[in-house]
Amino acid sequence: MTDEVMPLGPLAGVKVVDMTTSYAGPTTAMYLADLGAAVIKVERVTGDEARAWGPPFVNEDSAWFAAANRNKRSVSLNIKSTAGREVLNKLLESADVFLESMNPSKLPPLGLDPETLTVQFPHLIYCALSGFGSDGPARDRPGYDLVAQARSGIMSVTGERGGSPQRVSTALSDIATAMAAAMAVNAALVKRYREGTGDVVDVSLFETDLALMAPRIASFHAGEPEPAPSGGTDSVLAVYQSFDTADRAIVVAIGNDDMWKRFARELGLDALADDPALVTNTDRQIGRERIRRQVAEVLAQESADVWIERLASVNVPVSAVQTLSEVVKDPQVDFRGSLLPVPGSDGMLVSVRSPFRLASVAEPRNERFPDLGAHTYEVLRELGFSEADVEAMSNDGSVFAPTQPERAELSS
Repeated sequence: MTDEVMPLGPLAGVKVVDMTTSYAGPTTAMYLADLGAAVIKVERVTGDEARAWGPPFVNEDSAWFAAANRNKRSVSLNIKSTAGREVLNKLLESADVFLESMNPSKLPPLGLDPETLTVQFPHLIYCALSGFGSDGPARDRPGYDLVAQARSGIMSVTGERGGSPQRVSTALSDIATAMAAAMAVNAALVKRYREGTGDVVDVSLFETDLALMAPRIASFHAGEPEPAPSGGTDSVLAVYQSFDTADRAIVVAIGNDDMWKRFARELGLDALADDPALVTNTDRQIGRERIRRQVAEVLAQESADVWIERLASVNVPVSAVQTLSEVVKDPQVDFRGSLLPVPGSDGMLVSVRSPFRLASVAEPRNERFPDLGAHTYEVLRELGFSEADVEAMSNDGSVFAPTQPERAELSS
């Protein structure tokens, strides 16, 4: 893909320089690319560290890396070299958005801090992703998903009752941070098109997880006792938890008083449905343990399939607790095309479609993640560097520019 052939989507014509690593930043850039932006992934000559995250690997390619880097071109630079920095500056001259995920303290010596770049490139939307934000006493601490989940309180409420705190077992902080960053970048683009000037977006794993904890923090601040791991049985709603059936676990989510009555009657628990002490959600919170015991006893008598069909028929939210082997075969996942096979992987690698759909984009953009430096040569030539310039920079280590990268036809 060249700059002259822009992808379809509302961000067509927007150029993004993505200098992030690991997962949150690359996912942000991927979402922008899914919306039509032209994303150039700027990597060190050794590559994004996530390329080595595994197993699993498929033909030496990391499944984690593939999941966050579709629809991009890769340019490999040594930005500490004079020539490498010149290339980066040329990229930023024509870029609309710059994403970086370095420790904030390391930016000023490189001249990559927002104060410097927004003066040099006043049109630029600068998006900084970090563990704890661009200022404050923790600004220089490295941050990963596990640390953010621990410090934000997420782990303090997750796990079995009486057990040890547990991490939500996915890249929760990274993916949610990517969504927040992509939203803010899009808002900044609207401002830029309206006013003509760029902006600085500051997002962190820690503050994203604080936002995820907003209802729990608000409840605690309002006087709720300090929460602890409960096995997911301490929701503000009652009943809102998992139960064992005769063959497997299901979840039931009772969202209002009428739903509660339908649920209780379908289980044959008419006495609970008609109990004046259980009319409101507040009442059911007080009687939660009594309800739980009786509901658990009934649900254990039939299979999950039976209860899912019966409860769905009376419009009660219910689901089996699915394993990933079931999720990837879920009829809704299949019908909506939620999994995108990675081109060139013979179906062994997939990424997950972005959690948004636009009527104006009939088919999702799904270009294979780029090999390291696969597009260095072509991008530098687009920037006006001669073939001799590129060869010289490649020889002195300023760039990594394979002239005939493997699988170039799939990476471009």
